[in-house]
Parts: sequence; structure tokens; C-alpha cells
Amino acid sequence: MDALSRNTLGRLTIFQICVALLLFLPAWSLHFWQAWLFWIVFSIAQFAITLYFLRTDPHLMQNRIKAGPRAESRPAQKMILFFSSILSCALVILPGFDHRFGWSAVPVPVVILGDFGVALAMFIVFLVFRANTHAAATIKVEEHQQVISTGLYALVRHPMYLGALILFLAVPFALGSIWTLFLVPPLTGMLAARLLDEERFLLANLPGYAAYCQKVRFHLIPFLW
Repeated sequence: MDALSRNTLGRLTIFQICVALLLFLPAWSLHFWQAWLFWIVFSIAQFAITLYFLRTDPHLMQNRIKAGPRAESRPAQKMILFFSSILSCALVILPGFDHRFGWSAVPVPVVILGDFGVALAMFIVFLVFRANTHAAATIKVEEHQQVISTGLYALVRHPMYLGALILFLAVPFALGSIWTLFLVPPLTGMLAARLLDEERFLLANLPGYAAYCQKVRFHLIPFLW
């Protein structure tokens, strides 16, 4: 195993352990089948995607390693990612408390549907990665980078964020927590703020992006916005 694979898989393993802790510690119980199912679906999807692209596109994986507020060079993005990180943690912490104190009663079919939503979101991420080797975790433009306008990029300008939005919507149902849905609007607001700032950066720095924006009208949600 090369250094990139060790580093990437090591980080992903630590991340998934942290996700598990955020799920089960607030619940104070391992008898939380919704969390187990979500964690298994989410973990398998992430490891499968990572292993696939470590083999087929190491450049993409190198671009995905550096992530989070510290990795961004622009103050606006640092701030957006800081608040997004807090809200994302809350998205998996709150369902544990919900389960522990019995605030919500979500039917089993709805929970299963939520997990299908998680899988769909991760499949969208896979399609984005396969189409765009420059899909970095930070906002930047690389030498010889070209505008991608095929596949999901022909529907919306930011299909990765569309996948994130579906994930945000699916997680509360997958974890059986109606109250967690209240986190979706602020998370969506953070997505919108990030993509609008990203578009301003790409318009100024990526040749051909202005023409692409004229061709593809929708930022995030097909036929809506």
C-alpha cells in the first residue's frame, strides 16, 4: 500500500470511528439499530468510493485529503466551513439524544427510505468524482483545469452539493429523528453560501466558466434554483 492509500484510508477510518462515537455516545446505548444501519451504509459507501478512486484516480484522492476550514485559503470559506462543520456534527449527535429520550417515532419504512437516500447521495458523489478529477475538497483552480459540463454537471452547476443536500435530508429519517430536520435549513443555507462564493471565484479564475453558467442555469436543485 502506497503512502497516499495509507494516509487516505487512515483518515477515513478515524473519521468513521468519530461518526460512530457521535452517534452512540449521545444515545448512551448500542441498542440503536437505526444508527447501526446508517453507519454501515455510510461507511461501506465511503470506503467503496475511496478504494475505487485510489485505484483509478489518485490525483482526485490527493485533492480530497486536505479538507475543512483550515485547508481553505479564503476567509469567507473558512467561516462557512466552520459553521457547516458544527451543524454537520449536530446532524449525527442530535438523533442520539432523540433516541435516548424518545422524542420521535419514525416508522421503519421511513427509516429504510432514509438509508436509501444516504446511498443515493453517495452514488451522486461517486458520479461527480468520476466526471471531475478536479473535485477538490477546497475551492481552487488547477493548471490546465477545464470546465466539466457533462453528466450531472449538465443539470446543475454543483452536483456535489446536490448530493450533500440529499444526504442532509436523508440522515434525520435514517436515524429516526424528526427533530433533526430542523438542522436542514441552516445546513442548506451554508451550502448556498459556499456555492455562490465558489461561483464568484470560478468566474474570475476558470476560463469558460461564465459560458457554462449561461448554459446551465440551475445552481443546486434542477428546475428550481
